[in-house]
Amino acid sequence: MKQTTQSKLIKGIVYSVTSLVGLTILALLIYIIVLGLPNIKLSLFEKEYNSDNVSLFPAMINTLIVTFVTLLFTIPIGVGSAIYLNEYAKAGNKFVKIIRITAETLSGIPSIVYGLFGFLLFVTTLKWQFSLLAGCCTISIMILPVIIRTSEESLMDVPKSFREASYALGSGKLRTVFKIVLPSASYGIINGIVLSIGRIIGETAALIYTAGTVAHIPKSLMGSGRTLSVHLYQLWCEGLATKQAYATALILLIVVFLLNGVSELLRKLIFKKI
Repeated sequence: MKQTTQSKLIKGIVYSVTSLVGLTILALLIYIIVLGLPNIKLSLFEKEYNSDNVSLFPAMINTLIVTFVTLLFTIPIGVGSAIYLNEYAKAGNKFVKIIRITAETLSGIPSIVYGLFGFLLFVTTLKWQFSLLAGCCTISIMILPVIIRTSEESLMDVPKSFREASYALGSGKLRTVFKIVLPSASYGIINGIVLSIGRIIGETAALIYTAGTVAHIPKSLMGSGRTLSVHLYQLWCEGLATKQAYATALILLIVVFLLNGVSELLRKLIFKKI
């Protein structure tokens, strides 16, 4: 079947836009690698930060802590909410519609608004001060809609015949959900979690107002500390260590790729057991 002129035009536009986006990302990666790689030194990984070494090690540890704690909060709540909305809530329920609209709306709110909300609620009202816990709770609220929506969409994609076959074999609702539906939807759920990890690691505005900018590893979650993205922002704004800022940007990219790689390995391990 021959393609019409209109379909060829649309296809050309799609290919052009895709190529432009790909080239932009490639150019950005090359730019960061070229400027960051020569400035990576052992002094950047010293345990204690000072104005001489501008170490990013404390920020790296804080990033891992914030990522782990935030996911610890959001995964059970997000996936649990998705299970309720798709498996237990009645069709046409107005409350469910409100939750879905709210989740989609919250996904588009700028991160600085979440930061101000977290500052007013956790830092000021609850008197947690600038702390990693305040930052984790703020980021949890920010990424929760993403996990809920991606998890729900993944559950919707599971064929109804899977559930009916499970019920026909005598399985109850709870067993069907956890033994049949969730494993079948795990690919999409994990993809949503991976997207959330990228947003956690790259978040700056919300954490400046809640976790603070102190360049050390706190003794507890109630202590203040900066993540890699905040560390990068501070170095660039100060203008005294721009070379180290490029190196930090490269390390930040590497950390994101590594965490995504770990998530991919976990996904493959889960699918092998299914």
